[in-house]
Amino acid sequence: MENIKSKLGQGGLVLAAMGLISALLSIFNYNIRLLAWIDGWGSTMGWGLRAVLILAGGALFFLFGRVEEE
Repeated sequence: MENIKSKLGQGGLVLAAMGLISALLSIFNYNIRLLAWIDGWGSTMGWGLRAVLILAGGALFFLFGRVEEE
């Protein structure tokens, strides 16, 4: 069970990092290839989806990313 929790935490960290990198690159009209579809629905929706990625990834990392000591 701990292995699944650590994988969820790592996945959350990756999601949050991809959202942050995508937001920074979007300022310069670049994007991560995996997230190129985000701006297909318009600029406002793209920024909303980036915010969701960052918040959901941060929540997963916060909830499952920390290792509990026994």
